Amino acid sequence: MTGDMTAQDSLRLYGRTTELADVAALLERLRSGPGGALVVAGDPGLGRSALLEHATRGFGAGPALLVRADPGEPGGRHLPSGGLRSMLASHTRVLGPAPRFPDGPPEPAELLDALGSRRGAGEPLLVCVDDADLWDAGSRAALGFAARRAGRLRGVGLLLAVAGRRVDSPEFAGVPSVRLRPLDDVAAGALLDELTGGSCPAAVREELLHEAAGNPALLTALTDRLTVPQLSGVEPLPRPLADGDVLMRVAGGRLAELAPESGTLLLLVAAAQELAPDGPGADAALVLRAAAAAGVPARALDQAEAAGIVRSAGSRIRFDDPLLRRAVHAGAPLSRRRTAHSLLAAALHGVRHRLPRLLHRAMAAQGPDPRLAAVLAAVASAPDLRAGHGELAVALSRAGELSAAGSARTARFAAAAEHARLAGLPHRARELLAAADEGPAHDAVRGSAELVRGTLTLQDGPVGDAYGSLVLAASLLGPYDPERALVARLTALAAAWSGGDLAACVAGLSGVGPGPADDYRTGMLAALNARLDEARAPLRRVMERAEAESDPERLVQAGSAALVLGNIAGACHLGARALAAARAHDAAVYVPRALEQLAYAELRAGRHSRARAHAEEGLRVAHRAGQRNTAAHHHAVLAFVAAVEGDAAAVERHADAAMAVAGPHGLAQAATLAEWARGLGDLGRGLAAEAVARFGPLVRPGHRTGHFALRWLALPCFVEAAVLAGERDETAAAVEEFALWAAQGADPQASAQLARCRALLAPVAAAEEHWAQALARHELAGGDFERGRTLLLYGKWLRRRRRLREARGRLRDALCAFERCGALVWADQTRAELRATGGATGGSAGPLERLTPQQLRIARCVADGATNREVALRLSVSPRTVDHHLRNVFAALGVRSRVELSRLVDRAETGAAPG
Repeated sequence: MTGDMTAQDSLRLYGRTTELADVAALLERLRSGPGGALVVAGDPGLGRSALLEHATRGFGAGPALLVRADPGEPGGRHLPSGGLRSMLASHTRVLGPAPRFPDGPPEPAELLDALGSRRGAGEPLLVCVDDADLWDAGSRAALGFAARRAGRLRGVGLLLAVAGRRVDSPEFAGVPSVRLRPLDDVAAGALLDELTGGSCPAAVREELLHEAAGNPALLTALTDRLTVPQLSGVEPLPRPLADGDVLMRVAGGRLAELAPESGTLLLLVAAAQELAPDGPGADAALVLRAAAAAGVPARALDQAEAAGIVRSAGSRIRFDDPLLRRAVHAGAPLSRRRTAHSLLAAALHGVRHRLPRLLHRAMAAQGPDPRLAAVLAAVASAPDLRAGHGELAVALSRAGELSAAGSARTARFAAAAEHARLAGLPHRARELLAAADEGPAHDAVRGSAELVRGTLTLQDGPVGDAYGSLVLAASLLGPYDPERALVARLTALAAAWSGGDLAACVAGLSGVGPGPADDYRTGMLAALNARLDEARAPLRRVMERAEAESDPERLVQAGSAALVLGNIAGACHLGARALAAARAHDAAVYVPRALEQLAYAELRAGRHSRARAHAEEGLRVAHRAGQRNTAAHHHAVLAFVAAVEGDAAAVERHADAAMAVAGPHGLAQAATLAEWARGLGDLGRGLAAEAVARFGPLVRPGHRTGHFALRWLALPCFVEAAVLAGERDETAAAVEEFALWAAQGADPQASAQLARCRALLAPVAAAEEHWAQALARHELAGGDFERGRTLLLYGKWLRRRRRLREARGRLRDALCAFERCGALVWADQTRAELRATGGATGGSAGPLERLTPQQLRIARCVADGATNREVALRLSVSPRTVDHHLRNVFAALGVRSRVELSRLVDRAETGAAPG
């Protein structure tokens, strides 16, 4: 890397807040007197050495030693306690003359004695030992012994760095530890910006971050490897991006001391895992048979295990660090890799192993081999073959590499891309699509490639682009593969739905001819055209047929039909079955989508804690699968749940995360739900005017309107906020529109919500009947949250009419409902209303008990930061009345400012003592 994009000599430690805090706590402890120790564990390249260097530089209270294991030095790891002897001999300036051990190797306790007696002039002493697990057994035992008892030595600290799994070894058991994980996307991106000056284009940046997978040393090595034109996107990136030299430089240090026979065995393990890099490991029996054929004894495995490079678990051998596995395979000369694959192929026998045997033969091939490619592709495509999508992707991609240029080669790359997508490897799928695009192809092959591309873009990309690819795929596949053409059209419907494009939804379904999805097409077209009565029968048949279905994609489709019908219980049931099917059928790609649908269905059912649990899991798996669009939907669900529960910070955090993807990718559904969550959060905190501003664009017609399927669901919130804010002008027409939609039965809560909206708008004489209807309908629909909101609004209505006893009854019921469903901010609002009626809420309000109910309400509003005018709007009184009551509040409580009032109210609410 040259020119302006040079890596700086000293880089910040990104994404290590917790680890740095733990180290800082140790250093501070040494400064104040007591000793202590900490083990830092992590895989190669994650920054163990950098953390120790940071600690050494930052410790200014006394001497700080940084000792690295060097097996090549005299007295190294192969001599008894050689590492310990070497350390004591090399740092006599700080530790004093090295002790003599006349009776043989030093005992573990003697290091503790040496550190305690040689701490200079009473100053604190920090000893950092890098790669402590590479020392000889006696030295490791001495380090662990000293670390466990460092608290006995005043001002002496030990900071030890070890490989990830070695933190659990007996030598270091009982020592406090911190484990380094790969950097998250934000931290890795910040490091890349520092390395390159922030000038990488988006495509190059994404490639580098994906390849590095959160490993800071690998990210640094990759940027060092590239030229300015490559980093700038002017020239293509090299393939592979992380070659053998880079991988060996980052992760290969532990391989240097292994005997040649252990190196051969490790290469066999790495080559065996090439078929399923993310699988459970290599078949131990296969590796040992291949090793025996190469003249490598089984004891070679013992040395590799002792070095902490691989471990045996049952019938499998696996590398502890995936990066090290890649380094072993890519770092070996091509001739040795081919030999390893030939040995593995020869060690496999029987029909059951026909695919791996052929694949290892293909890996050993020295150039294009069309006959072998054809046989491999045929076996990988056999309907009776039992293999995972990841293994099939590897097999078909290798078949493509061995094929001659032409449509067959392109078809194999396209098929490999589909299996990579199904295995949850979107980045690899895109690489294979790029290879498929390089050659000529039949329309059916091009259609298959476009179907994969569109589906990938739907999961992570602009949904408008996904729709275009999927419609093209349907037209190309139509004459040759009607079944896959149908899949393309239904996936295009999902893209248009996610983007909130009603016309595109209708157009996509209109192109679907009679066939197995006819009920789904007919029902969805009727629903999209607001004819739910016509949609009901065909969509019910879709749900009924799904009871005998095990395909996760079709179960998700049936769950969508249930949601459209307003059958929320059915949607939850089908979502749970889709999730189980995705997990059971090696279809990792469908797990985030199934969790999304299940979380949304639970949200519609009012089971917010379940929705949160599914959305949190969905967010994790969506990030792992590279599905940012799906992750945005999960963030939106989590924002909504946080709004119900009253966690304002979480609402903003998740809504911001959803919008960061929803905006550029055109995810109208996720954006609408995120904005709805913000408005609901405002409403829960009593900020009605702010809520109106949020809800207005979601429910009003016009170019800024929200998603067509969520508009009606959010409309009752808009009406409530508008009435509370005194902005009733446009609510009556909206309620009548809502009545037409509610009459179709598309949502079980709609009937009760309609009665609630009418009660809010009706004259006093007519409102009572609407309140009674709303509560009666809630009993049929269920759902504590919506029922609690109706009871709260009814209680407010009764209190304003001085019917305090009735108001207290309704408000107590509302409080119980909100507490049951975890809607804490709504429960707090209800308690405030209950106090304003003079009712007990289960606790004392302290000095606030001196206030009248109306004064208490005004005090709470002011404490929330509301102006007098805003308080007047909330309470439906004049600003002059608010001013009058506020003066009396100040006098009653003995405060002189709004700030003092806010503090007093906060103390009374939280039970904090004054101070």
